[in-house]
Amino acid sequence: MPFGGEISAFDAAFPQFLMSTGAAGFMLLLASTLYVLLTPWKELSLVRSGNTAAGVALGGAIAGLAIPVASTLASSMSLPGLLIWGAVALLMQLITYRVVDLVLRDIPARIGNGEIGAAAVLACAKLSAALILAAGLWDPVLQRL
Repeated sequence: MPFGGEISAFDAAFPQFLMSTGAAGFMLLLASTLYVLLTPWKELSLVRSGNTAAGVALGGAIAGLAIPVASTLASSMSLPGLLIWGAVALLMQLITYRVVDLVLRDIPARIGNGEIGAAAVLACAKLSAALILAAGLWDPVLQRL
């Protein structure tokens, strides 16, 4: 059974796939790194020391950054668009952190003390903001996310 058409399509599309998903992965890594550097507590050291609350909060932040980047990747194959909306996702996550910190008061200390409830609220707020941003990035012309 010949696969000439499939192989040609793969050969034509694979470089674009690698560039797009590679850029999205790099954007997620860069945004996650910036997030860790810009927040007032040291999530990675807290996670390494066994602080579950820090893991929940950091996991929510990474997922909250990935959702809009994935939405951009799915609805637009533009590299500049991916970079712009990745930066917007990072900004939204930092704003979400600040709003939750204003409401719950002193999130860094709560996370540092291992308060799972505060971490869960922060993670859910980040995921909610990411989903709203991702929905705003949906391109109705493409009819897909």
